[in-house]
Amino acid sequence: MSEQRPAPTRPDAVKTINGTPMPGGKPGAVHPTGPRAIAGNVQARARPSALPIPADRRVSAFVPTPVFDRWSEDAAGIRPAALEQGDNVITMFDVIGEDWWTGGGVTAKKVAAQLRAIGDRPVEVQINSGGGDMFEGLAIYNVLREHSQPITVKVMGLAASAASVIAMAGDTVEIGAASFLMIHNCWVIAAGNRHDMVEVAAFLTPFDQAMADVYAQRSGQSAADCAKWMDGETWLSGSLAIERGFADTLLPADQMRVDDKAKAADATANEVRAMEMTLLASGMTRAQARARIKSLKGMPDAAQEPADTPGAGGDPDLLGGLAALLDVFR
Repeated sequence: MSEQRPAPTRPDAVKTINGTPMPGGKPGAVHPTGPRAIAGNVQARARPSALPIPADRRVSAFVPTPVFDRWSEDAAGIRPAALEQGDNVITMFDVIGEDWWTGGGVTAKKVAAQLRAIGDRPVEVQINSGGGDMFEGLAIYNVLREHSQPITVKVMGLAASAASVIAMAGDTVEIGAASFLMIHNCWVIAAGNRHDMVEVAAFLTPFDQAMADVYAQRSGQSAADCAKWMDGETWLSGSLAIERGFADTLLPADQMRVDDKAKAADATANEVRAMEMTLLASGMTRAQARARIKSLKGMPDAAQEPADTPGAGGDPDLLGGLAALLDVFR
């Protein structure tokens, strides 16, 4: 007889990082039907206590360039087919965290503002994102978890890295047959000696454990299995995500379309992000990398032209120059 897997549930929210409350519900708030997120145990295990601070406090979580490359090839430009979206829909068709290059990005502050505008009603969250800043993703996850009404998450194209954490906040998770969830360990760029690297590794360990616990509680799988899949950077197709409990049902195919203009804008922005990641890996600071890229074409601080959905304004000449420079580094 096969072993019965526990029914999927929404994971508890991660309440603090370094002792600082995460964005989300008001402290001490209790919903009429009981608290939706309780600081404490996940699957009978205590959440990590206050996290250590790494030697370099500027450590940030990123998404590896190949993930964005795959987003550009397979998922960029995927949008809902319906024209009328309703005033209770939150779209996440951009990187997670503030995007310095485009002026866009999905942040906890923006999501919290949208939830306040929606009010005490059910919410639909549409996701097509390659991820971004995992720390910001946790904050967005907590903001959604604290909402008092049911949340339906729809994975329109890709929910990778930090975006996959956000997807776990849904009471119901729907995914396209050709869509993907991608889970992996927290990924950073850091510089320093071996002692600094040990500190950074220790700093990241509780975050990886917290993500594994979130995936486990939502899917009904063991935390050990989720950690193993994270170690291997696992891509879950729609049917596999449902089989393993990360999603509940498939989206109807007619709910999605490909917007060629948005696809081109997404690809352009991803080339700029890839160039920044390459320069960071070479030892530059973020400020130095951005100054170097701006100097190539005198690029302004944000996109020159707004896209129809959060993304990048386009400059084909800049894209060509960046692609050539990327080839040199590779």
